[in-house]
Amino acid sequence: MLYVLPAPVVGLIATVLLLLNTLLWVPVLLFFAVLKLLIPLRKVRLALDPVLLRIAQTWIAGNSGWMRLTQRTSWDVQGIDNLDGHGWYLVNCNHQSWVDILVLQHVFNRRIPLLKFFLKQQLAWVPLMGLAWWALDFPFMRRHSEAFLKKHPEMRAKDQETTRQACEKFALIPTSVMNFMEGTRFTAAKHQQQQSPYKHLLKPKTGGMALALNAMGDKFQDILDVTIVYPDGVPDFWQFLSAKLRRIIVRVRPLPIPYHLAQGDYAGDPVVRAAYQRWGHQLWLEKDAQIESLGTQA
Repeated sequence: MLYVLPAPVVGLIATVLLLLNTLLWVPVLLFFAVLKLLIPLRKVRLALDPVLLRIAQTWIAGNSGWMRLTQRTSWDVQGIDNLDGHGWYLVNCNHQSWVDILVLQHVFNRRIPLLKFFLKQQLAWVPLMGLAWWALDFPFMRRHSEAFLKKHPEMRAKDQETTRQACEKFALIPTSVMNFMEGTRFTAAKHQQQQSPYKHLLKPKTGGMALALNAMGDKFQDILDVTIVYPDGVPDFWQFLSAKLRRIIVRVRPLPIPYHLAQGDYAGDPVVRAAYQRWGHQLWLEKDAQIESLGTQA
């Protein structure tokens, strides 16, 4: 395999293959997306959305193909054998690197419906991929600090409306809604700045999950709690492309939907908000212990 070549050469080859795979499928994706935009009828959307999703799944399968060709990574994955490719899932995961996205797509492709991410508004301008995310109805969010939201509470309502509109589209066909509850990638500096009580995680932000559950709680059949561990150190994207990532551990466990929380008013009811935060804290304690255990075993 190509991973026996010098790392910079492997990285270059992997980059080219990723680019070629993207250049092949994004124009096809945009063709059908424009049709959907020009004919804004529910019947047309229901007919074209599965086509768009199959194109995206084929793109992901192509990425998995060049990963197998260029990488020497050992994958230790558990918990994905009984998933439903025609259901609705809310997927939650710890977040350490941009590599997490490729890991999640590789592990879940065609096992569950396509993962839909809530993206930062700035990512809409990423060449090619921004258009692809738009075509696939990935919602773009403007992220604000708590200090900003206190001064401009109307922006919180705007984000809620964006989430509600996105979830209305997600409810039409089976979808997996992806949530990184930390809200950003873990770094030692962020961990120290937050004074996080967890060893391997930043503090959980439960607002996004609350919005998704409130909008689609009756659709989701499970929450998939995903834990990713890189035993040899968290890689950056170039290290991954260069075949320097030797091992990945992924654990998936289904959790029941907390319906007692899903029906509550997270934004307006402090009791509901506190209950969500307790739920998130308990989930994070368990995940932190799991990461510690998997790291020790490795």
